[in-house]
Amino acid sequence: MGRLAQTEGLTEIQREILSTVRSFVDKEILPVATELEHKDEYPAEIVEGLKELGIFGLMIPEEYGGLGESLLTYALCVEEIARGWMSVSGIINTHFIVAYMLKQHGTPEQKDYFLPKMAAGEIRGAFSMSEPGLGSDVSAITSKGVPAGDESGDFLLTGQKMWLTNGGTSTLVAVLCRTDEGHTEGTPPHKSMTTFLVEKEPGFGTVRPGLSIPGKIDKMGYKGVDTTELIMDGLRIPADRVLGGTTGRGFYQMMDGVEVGRVNVAARGCGVAQRAFELGIDYAQQRHTFGKPIAGHQAIQFKLAEMATKVEAAHALMVGAARKKDSGQRNDLEAGMAKYLASEYCKEVVEDSFRIHGGYGFSKEYEIERLYREAPMLLIGEGTAEIQKMIVGRRLLEEYRTQG
Repeated sequence: MGRLAQTEGLTEIQREILSTVRSFVDKEILPVATELEHKDEYPAEIVEGLKELGIFGLMIPEEYGGLGESLLTYALCVEEIARGWMSVSGIINTHFIVAYMLKQHGTPEQKDYFLPKMAAGEIRGAFSMSEPGLGSDVSAITSKGVPAGDESGDFLLTGQKMWLTNGGTSTLVAVLCRTDEGHTEGTPPHKSMTTFLVEKEPGFGTVRPGLSIPGKIDKMGYKGVDTTELIMDGLRIPADRVLGGTTGRGFYQMMDGVEVGRVNVAARGCGVAQRAFELGIDYAQQRHTFGKPIAGHQAIQFKLAEMATKVEAAHALMVGAARKKDSGQRNDLEAGMAKYLASEYCKEVVEDSFRIHGGYGFSKEYEIERLYREAPMLLIGEGTAEIQKMIVGRRLLEEYRTQG
């Protein structure tokens, strides 16, 4: 373990958890990641190993069978896992966000039913906001949930969702839909949305009546994990599967989940950047030109210095955002900054490592080729860099509003 990206003030338990995860990454993920990624193969054995480690229940309270750990512990584990293979951290992140939303907003009955099974990895979560034509404009969603019109109190869901990570392998999807019933004219769009807890069978095609998962979207990177569409056509959902038991709260619930998810994406950026730095500094000491290792050339030393500084800065900002949320404070400003900086720096560190590798960086035999295709996802996932800057800018104007 190198000197970079160390975290001060961790408890003995936190250090033990991180050491266990780091060892798992080195032994079980790094040796197979590139081969599985090139095949676009779901890492089933890795996921089973993470279930045994208790990672799926890391932040779920102990009363529900989880480890009851902090967001900081979770983020540092994600950083380690993304260092091994970013796709694996994506499998965990969607599950974590749904578990977090249930913990924060679920009814007692929903928590009692779902959280123990999620902690054990028996139920695996995914969440769905995006739609084909909307991008980051969540308030413009068109998927609808309408009352079934009978005595059951059920809802019928109709619409098309996009960019659903874990869409095929998940068995529980938190789906955001518009529910306009009972709202007066002029109600803001974000106040007429509801999160529905949709249970389904894993797989593709029709996974329950009224619900289909067409298949995996073929992506440039971020392979292995299945990214899908979700199509609802009169999907019947009982009233007790409305998150929190009340309609109209979905936008706030989802945004709360995404806020902690942005810390997760920042942690992913930190992990990928660390791995790119490791590969770059290792290769620079092995490759010789003009009679000496390329690490002896000032041009390469400058690159390594810049890469290491970016790794440290991104890690520090990510840790600060996680600790702020753990303290019970609002952290959308810090999470936005961390996600923005970590994703941008990750891209730059990966590219510098790619340049250090020279022509070999373009070869699929070298790991940096995989990282080069994975890094761009972080620029758009969980809100684009531009969206992060909008969030940060608005929050700064709130904090520094001119008086008078």
